[in-house]
Amino acid sequence: MRLAQVMAGAALGGAELFFERLCLALHGAGEEVLPVIRHNPARAARLAAGGLRPVQLPFGNRLDFITRPRLRAALHGFAPRVTVSWMNRASGVTPRGPWTLVGRLGGYYDLRHYRACDHLVGNTRGIVDWLRRQGWPEAHTHHLPNFVADFAATAPATDLPPARPLLLGLGRLHTDKGFDLAIRALARLPGVHLAIAGEGPERSALAALAAREGVAGRVHFLGWRDDAGALLKAADLFVCSSRIEPLGNMVIEAWSAGCPLVALDADGPRELVRHDRDGKLAPREDVAALAASIAALLADRARAGALAAAGRARFETEFAAAPVLAAWRRFFATVAS
Repeated sequence: MRLAQVMAGAALGGAELFFERLCLALHGAGEEVLPVIRHNPARAARLAAGGLRPVQLPFGNRLDFITRPRLRAALHGFAPRVTVSWMNRASGVTPRGPWTLVGRLGGYYDLRHYRACDHLVGNTRGIVDWLRRQGWPEAHTHHLPNFVADFAATAPATDLPPARPLLLGLGRLHTDKGFDLAIRALARLPGVHLAIAGEGPERSALAALAAREGVAGRVHFLGWRDDAGALLKAADLFVCSSRIEPLGNMVIEAWSAGCPLVALDADGPRELVRHDRDGKLAPREDVAALAASIAALLADRARAGALAAAGRARFETEFAAAPVLAAWRRFFATVAS
């Protein structure tokens, strides 16, 4: 089947990386895929290395008079049976045509951008339920999860601080990710260290908070990393401290790596994690509860290992490439023009 995938997202991000994985996996399964992306030489090179020929467009502001006509021409030239537009910017400019137009949402977005779409896909059941409450019919709203890489055979990172026990946080240094909560919880956990892999506007504020909490020597800022699997393999416990997290790819990545986890009950982790079965959940903004959950798993390594094994089983059956790719292909076959 001929499938177009339109992404105008940022250079880094969970949705953008999943877009790449899905395009490459569909191509590997024998589908004909046209990726259309915002100018990004690194993303274009990764897609090209996998055998695809991406089209790069500006996807600029209101004064961008290039993207719309060139996108329309690229789609008509490729003649897809299904076109998927990812997130707001792409969905706002992707035209109707002789193809089925699908909008893919990874959050609770402004639905004005999706008025041209025939179907909407959410990567959590919570998003799909919300879409239906906004008036979208059940037959045109669909749940299709993300998949992440299989980290089972990944070697642990060797450049992490040697101090133990070691917690790991992953993500952009933004208030939504709640790393301030993780740092404040660390102050209640004597001798425990926290490594944070990511960059963003909150880095200086987080460093200052660590100093005020008296844990600066136990918080390690790793910067942006592209070896999440190796980091998870090396950590004793993964902590997802997000205040706002529509899905939480990091939770699935922790399951893939067999790393025990504690998460705050933001929308995505609350949907994913089965408390005390494949991870632990703590109430949002409750630093004491977060610290207590971390301490409990660090004190009972057998229990932590059992939760990690259950998470790995969830990954294999629900979030590995094979089952998720099969679900996407069944969806395309159902809605194709």
